[in-house]
Amino acid sequence: MLGALYNRPNRVVQYQRLYQASHENVHRRGPHALFFLRSYYTLFGIGCVGSVYAAYSLIFTKPTKE
Repeated sequence: MLGALYNRPNRVVQYQRLYQASHENVHRRGPHALFFLRSYYTLFGIGCVGSVYAAYSLIFTKPTKE
Protein backbone atom coordinates (compact mmCIF):
# COMPACT_ATOMS: atom_id res chain seq x y z
CA MET A 1 0.00 0.00 0.00
CA LEU A 2 2.77 2.43 0.85
CA GLY A 3 5.06 1.04 -1.84
CA ALA A 4 3.98 3.81 -4.20
CA LEU A 5 5.46 6.36 -1.81
CA TYR A 6 8.90 4.90 -1.16
CA ASN A 7 9.52 2.64 -4.17
CA ARG A 8 9.57 5.47 -6.67
CA PRO A 9 12.28 5.90 -9.28
CA ASN A 10 14.97 8.47 -8.60
CA ARG A 11 14.42 11.35 -11.04
CA VAL A 12 16.86 13.84 -9.58
CA VAL A 13 19.21 13.58 -12.56
CA GLN A 14 16.37 14.14 -15.04
CA TYR A 15 15.15 17.22 -13.19
CA GLN A 16 18.69 18.51 -12.82
CA ARG A 17 19.17 18.30 -16.60
CA LEU A 18 15.80 19.97 -17.16
CA TYR A 19 16.57 22.90 -14.88
CA GLN A 20 20.17 23.40 -15.96
CA ALA A 21 19.52 23.12 -19.71
CA SER A 22 16.79 25.75 -19.73
CA HIS A 23 17.59 29.44 -20.16
CA GLU A 24 14.32 30.65 -18.68
CA ASN A 25 13.96 32.23 -15.27
CA VAL A 26 14.19 29.80 -12.37
CA HIS A 27 10.55 30.21 -11.39
CA ARG A 28 9.41 29.23 -14.92
CA ARG A 29 11.53 26.11 -15.47
CA GLY A 30 9.52 23.33 -13.88
CA PRO A 31 6.95 21.12 -15.59
CA HIS A 32 4.01 22.80 -13.80
CA ALA A 33 5.54 26.24 -13.41
CA LEU A 34 3.11 28.17 -15.60
CA PHE A 35 0.11 26.63 -13.84
CA PHE A 36 1.45 27.67 -10.43
CA LEU A 37 2.44 31.14 -11.62
CA ARG A 38 -0.93 31.82 -13.22
CA SER A 39 -2.74 30.56 -10.13
CA TYR A 40 -0.63 32.80 -7.91
CA TYR A 41 -1.12 35.85 -10.14
CA THR A 42 -4.86 35.24 -10.32
CA LEU A 43 -5.25 34.98 -6.55
CA PHE A 44 -2.98 37.99 -6.04
CA GLY A 45 -5.06 40.04 -8.50
CA ILE A 46 -8.32 39.02 -6.84
CA GLY A 47 -6.90 40.00 -3.46
CA CYS A 48 -5.76 43.40 -4.74
CA VAL A 49 -9.10 44.13 -6.40
CA GLY A 50 -10.96 43.05 -3.28
CA SER A 51 -8.82 45.31 -1.09
CA VAL A 52 -9.37 48.30 -3.38
CA TYR A 53 -13.11 47.63 -3.47
CA ALA A 54 -13.29 47.40 0.33
CA ALA A 55 -11.31 50.62 0.76
CA TYR A 56 -13.52 52.38 -1.80
CA SER A 57 -16.70 51.22 -0.12
CA LEU A 58 -15.44 52.33 3.31
CA ILE A 59 -14.40 55.76 2.07
CA PHE A 60 -17.10 56.74 -0.41
CA THR A 61 -20.32 55.10 0.75
CA LYS A 62 -22.75 57.08 2.86
CA PRO A 63 -23.73 55.73 6.25
CA THR A 64 -27.26 54.41 6.50
CA LYS A 65 -29.78 56.06 8.78
CA GLU A 66 -30.99 54.01 11.68
